[in-house]
Amino acid sequence: MSLSKLGQLKQWTTVVADTGEIDAIAKVKPEDATTNPTLVLKAIQSGKYEHVIEKAVVLANTQFSTPDANQLADSLAVNLGVEILNHIPGLISTEVDARLSFDMDKTLDKARSLISLYEAAGISKDRVLIKIASTWEGIQSASILEKEGIHCNLTLLFGFEQALACAHAQVTLISPFVGRILDWYKNNNPEQNYEGDNDPGVISVADIYNYYKDCGVNTVVMGASFRSQQEIENLAGCDKLTISPALIESLDQDMGTLTQKLKASDGAVRTIDTMTEAEFRLGMNNNAMATEKLAEGIRGFIKDQESLEALLAESYL
Repeated sequence: MSLSKLGQLKQWTTVVADTGEIDAIAKVKPEDATTNPTLVLKAIQSGKYEHVIEKAVVLANTQFSTPDANQLADSLAVNLGVEILNHIPGLISTEVDARLSFDMDKTLDKARSLISLYEAAGISKDRVLIKIASTWEGIQSASILEKEGIHCNLTLLFGFEQALACAHAQVTLISPFVGRILDWYKNNNPEQNYEGDNDPGVISVADIYNYYKDCGVNTVVMGASFRSQQEIENLAGCDKLTISPALIESLDQDMGTLTQKLKASDGAVRTIDTMTEAEFRLGMNNNAMATEKLAEGIRGFIKDQESLEALLAESYL
């Protein structure tokens, strides 16, 4: 029996579901799953997860003397993660409040608090990735957390400077974005051809993957933010890919032949470049796309975090 493109992809790449919808996860059966404030908000607005909210209220009241909306939102994200873990064998990624993206101390406190909530719900930290925006402060926070045994997923990653800093921080996993990079180039240079191998988001992730493998970096590369099935196919062989349920189903229904595009080198063949804070900030300053998309992404997550907290406060506080 021939394999679908999804089946072929799974021979080289771990498939991760990019959703907070438990029903969708149960259907597509990924290895891991990722969430963020936007996905949590969409899941709750669907009206199908009242039982998860009720458990979150109980958890918040157990762990916090007088829980506020932010603590209730954290408890909700964790409880949704617990529910998702019932349907996957691997890891769940849960995001730190994006308002803390430039505050190391508060990021550390929040990450530790999220892990404590998972442990209170009976989930070992070994099954959790703490998602943190790939600011300089976020990456340095992740370096500290990794030394404490708290594994991190550095998200909103658009530029090589961010990937290099993450490698030096020895984070567990990075989520370099594809579709949002393509969006920026289409908006800024609409006359260019970005089809197939010309997709700048695909090129960016492939360059990071190849550099990591050539330098012997152990950090997992998980491509994210896909606009099309073609983008996914062009990154077949990447360590992990986090994909929406709709695109996972599209791959599963496609019985065509898939080619492995990315392959790890046999061993480190070059030395990793330096990356100081000054080099990071100058590199990001010179990378308009990465700077603008990082800022935009943080603003978007803050907006959805605040909407989620307002919704919870109105109904449960």
